[in-house]
Amino acid sequence: MGCDEPMVISVVAKEYKTERVLVDQGSSANILYWTIAKRLGIQNLTKCEGALYGFTGERVPIKGMVELETTFGDRNGTRTIPVLYTIVDTVASYNIIIGRPTLNKLEAIVSAHHLCMKFPVGRAVTTVWVDAIVAKRCYEDSLRVESTTKGSGVNVLDFDLDPRYFSTEERLHLEEDQLVQTLRRNADVFAWSAKDMPGIDPNFMCHRLSVGSDSKPVAQKKRKQGEEKQATVREEVRKLKSTGFVREVQYPTWLANVVMVKKANGQWRMCTDYTDLNKACPKDPYPLPSIDRLVDGVSGYALLSFMDAYSGYNQIRMHPSDEEKTAFITEEGAFCYKVMPFSLKNAGATYQRLMDKIFKKIIGVDIEVYVDDMVMKSEKTNRHCETLERLQDIKRPSTKVEP
Repeated sequence: MGCDEPMVISVVAKEYKTERVLVDQGSSANILYWTIAKRLGIQNLTKCEGALYGFTGERVPIKGMVELETTFGDRNGTRTIPVLYTIVDTVASYNIIIGRPTLNKLEAIVSAHHLCMKFPVGRAVTTVWVDAIVAKRCYEDSLRVESTTKGSGVNVLDFDLDPRYFSTEERLHLEEDQLVQTLRRNADVFAWSAKDMPGIDPNFMCHRLSVGSDSKPVAQKKRKQGEEKQATVREEVRKLKSTGFVREVQYPTWLANVVMVKKANGQWRMCTDYTDLNKACPKDPYPLPSIDRLVDGVSGYALLSFMDAYSGYNQIRMHPSDEEKTAFITEEGAFCYKVMPFSLKNAGATYQRLMDKIFKKIIGVDIEVYVDDMVMKSEKTNRHCETLERLQDIKRPSTKVEP
């Protein structure tokens, strides 16, 4: 039994022990499947119009909602709480899905690695372990469900159900020519190459290093590289110089080596070993968004547009006084970055600060942002082009996105 198995436990719902209960930290709803609801004798459902939609848009019919006293735990300790279930009528390999609302109410900590869940019971803490045999059986059944339903069912292993409801009339097909026209009107927000990036106005945002006053500069000794790696370094430096991202430097006090990392396609990627410089800089406490909140923020919307900032970090300039601290050594000489490189300790925090500043008025409303990844969202398909026009906000600080 590996630690990649689903988190499957047993609970007591309506005084009946129920197995095949999936603990899903990615689900923002508690799901009770109609087949087990009938076995439990549940009849009086709270009506609920509409349907549930997964993150990728699958539609699941809703039979209704019901609140049941549900007991978690075993003989070592139990806890009973009211759980509001959304009852759906679809084929699945589980009887119940326990989502984040219940896990939060239970104050549970789930460890997918250890295949267990812990939660407080009075002054003690009880542990619920995954039922390994049932978990494996559920996984095998889910594969059979996927193959026999031919797309009409739901593979709940990858399904994030959201408790917000939408009429199918809102999921209208967006006219392709309307979308194309919108993108053409905003073509100048896309960069096709590094030369298309004017960069962020330094007066709007630039990256500064906060090197401790007691930190001594470290100049690393140049490491030897094989001929294949040297050829890649020469080509990368040539590209960086041609785009104006780096400049030659003399007598740097801080000096780092380049490190070659092999990519999945077998080619080499040039990175810079800023270990010493990063140790000398305190961590920027600027908060990054919660992934769970971002997923919830886009679930249930009619249409999403995913965007990625083109060489996002390199669009932010280094502060002139800190450029030479980014110096690195190659066979061609020593160079320093004029733009923010990827390997710096607080680069992510600086970029998130930039995005929050640019999209301050529409984050959470029309867009969700995690560092250099953006998702434009619309509740109605026929309003999505209007939402995309918010890309105008990018133009002011000259941010560019990938086409």
